[in-house]
Amino acid sequence: MRYIEPHGHMVSRTTDDYQAMVMAGCAAVCEPAFWAGYDRKNAHGFYDYFLQLTEYEPRRAKKYHLPHYTWLCINPKESEDTKLADDVIALIPDLLSKPNVLGIGEIGLNKNSRNELLILEKHLQLAADHDQLVLVHTPHLEDKLKGTRLILDAIQNFSTLRPERVIIDHVEEHTAPLVLDRGFWAGITLYPESKATPHRAIDMLELYGHEHIWLNSACDWGHSDPLAVPRTALEMRRRGYDANFIDQILYQNPLQFLSQNPRFKV
Repeated sequence: MRYIEPHGHMVSRTTDDYQAMVMAGCAAVCEPAFWAGYDRKNAHGFYDYFLQLTEYEPRRAKKYHLPHYTWLCINPKESEDTKLADDVIALIPDLLSKPNVLGIGEIGLNKNSRNELLILEKHLQLAADHDQLVLVHTPHLEDKLKGTRLILDAIQNFSTLRPERVIIDHVEEHTAPLVLDRGFWAGITLYPESKATPHRAIDMLELYGHEHIWLNSACDWGHSDPLAVPRTALEMRRRGYDANFIDQILYQNPLQFLSQNPRFKV
């Protein structure tokens, strides 16, 4: 079996996780910028984090023969401080030329606040100005439906951001149709507590089809599983899906989206 992990926060994982992923068939890992588990106080902290994502972490992954890619942004959890967010966004253009950078992400909303929406729009403008792929975080639990609608409307205000170059992550049963019907890609996150189980993820594939959908673990510093994607493949086999279908979902689909950036190679 082969698969791509399109959303994993590897700076919070151990080298044992890299080894286990490669042994399970992982062909590449993509790491969106995210919250560090605490609120950073200034842009210098973000700059160091961006260097970790673009310089150190690719070297660590290479020791296990795993290509590592990343996305850059200030995440929505830290967007309430708009001055800080502006300072961080100003750092990003000079880093977009780094060889493992795929685009802008994971941007989006956390509590659907006005400041979060303002910073989301500034990230979208940055992506439009530099012709970047976009990876979007949708809010958790009861805020997800409203937040997803706000995000989709915001993106569609930027005419040069083509939906097929935008992935809306963490979709669930009530948001996946909204995303797919507007032509965006949808990410289903296999997270033990707040997102989808393997059973629910496969149910969604059966409900909404398997085009323009990827699966990811979003493994981070919380209770999460860096092998959630291949574990879901085992559940697919139990349901009778063949190897070609599993390869389409776990490998070909993320490859199709990510290869829109010519830097992405497996």
